[in-house]
Amino acid sequence: MLSIALSELVQIFRNRLVLVTSLVMPVAVSSFFIYRHDVFAALGSLGYIAAVVMFTVGAFGLYATTVTTLAARRQNLFLKRLRSTAAGDTGIPSGLLLPITVISLLQVAAIMTVLATVAGAPDNVLLLAAAVLAMVIMMLGLGLATAGLTNSAEHAQVTTLPVSIGTIAVASWVGISGTEELALLKRLLPGGSATELVVNAWNGGVPLADSLLLLGPTLGWVIVAVTLASRIFRWEPRR
Repeated sequence: MLSIALSELVQIFRNRLVLVTSLVMPVAVSSFFIYRHDVFAALGSLGYIAAVVMFTVGAFGLYATTVTTLAARRQNLFLKRLRSTAAGDTGIPSGLLLPITVISLLQVAAIMTVLATVAGAPDNVLLLAAAVLAMVIMMLGLGLATAGLTNSAEHAQVTTLPVSIGTIAVASWVGISGTEELALLKRLLPGGSATELVVNAWNGGVPLADSLLLLGPTLGWVIVAVTLASRIFRWEPRR
């Protein structure tokens, strides 16, 4: 698995499209939110900013790159060739996705550290870390499921849009309007409960037990995504 991961890490830095999508775009958008943090904090809160930058990295960095990587490797028959090696069916996608997962986690950690430095530290760092991990697992699951419906790296630019735009839109909606109204709907949408969890972790003022319950809907989406991925993911291109 590690040899696959090292090879994929090299490919990420060689592919300009993936490099821009997974590294440059999330950092650029997050930098803007942090630079204008006073404006966005007045619109929502610092927790809202943290949630938006988290999902920007998760949607455009982790999720979109996951789909693009798996679709491209399937298209050039690399997945098929890997299955003839000693690597197992679990180790192959794990190795392919390990580099972008680590990069995304480091990006989120760095961006939130900068936000905490310029605007104030979060109330509960451990709860914030739990929210980030839940988001990462959810986006990986959704990426695996979407990859099963994606024929090529070019096709991924279309198939990833609904989830990428949708999760960021949900994060903005929940982060700005809160969950005093339509709470159940907002929490059940993909990214809704994770956004509320980040807002609670950063802003404070909510009992820990109430916040931990928000992990349920996010992990529910993980189960749905993994179930779909197991049914529709393909190792070879459609004929």
